Amino acid sequence: MNANGTLNLLEATRRHAPDASFVFTSSNKVYGDTPNRLPLIELETRLELPAEHRYLGGIDTSMTIDDSMHSLFGVSKAAADLMVQEYGRYFELPTVCFRAGCLTGPNHAGAMLHGFLSYLMRCTVTGEPYTVFGYGGRQVRDNIHSADLVRAFDAFHRAPRSGAVYNIGGGRHSNCSMIEAIDLCEEIAGRPLRWTLSDRARMGDHRWWISDLGEFQRDYPDWRQEYDLGGILSEIHDHNADRWLAAA
Repeated sequence: MNANGTLNLLEATRRHAPDASFVFTSSNKVYGDTPNRLPLIELETRLELPAEHRYLGGIDTSMTIDDSMHSLFGVSKAAADLMVQEYGRYFELPTVCFRAGCLTGPNHAGAMLHGFLSYLMRCTVTGEPYTVFGYGGRQVRDNIHSADLVRAFDAFHRAPRSGAVYNIGGGRHSNCSMIEAIDLCEEIAGRPLRWTLSDRARMGDHRWWISDLGEFQRDYPDWRQEYDLGGILSEIHDHNADRWLAAA
């Protein structure tokens, strides 16, 4: 679907609406497990990069997508991502790939292996057990609110470019380890989470991902994030807690 469906939409756009901006929601999974080669340091609650590392502020699009293990999802996203870029450059269409980290918000229907902030908060509220997979719970993710992401789409739509590609996510403004996310969920919900740690990490899972937003912010300097991690989790809790408890 990601590969073939995107190709069909690109060709329809080229033929029938070549001036329309084409926004593709790609994924940081296009980089495969390359981020796991970073020289990470184990701190008390998270993995982190050394202070002098070039990616300390976040990973930019210079990271290779080659010579790495991708999930089938990541491969399909990479195929579509490259096609969107090629249509932009080859046919001079206004296209963009947003290689996203974790996308979330109050309507996110999280599940065990997807949408971890929503699912984590749901388990905290309802008392359902939660399993953390691997890395001692110190793996790091950045998280961007869907409203902030849509405003990035709108910024591109107002001033499009051909064949643009950006990493997009919470960046240094909004990121956490699993341990840090659990602590914050417990603080917001006012109750402890029942969780266990599995030694088995998910295949190809990133140990550390924070997006470098600098490339997008340089091209669209008026765009700013309105939500940090606490704001995201508080909104998820306030929007869903009563409904989750009623259904438990």
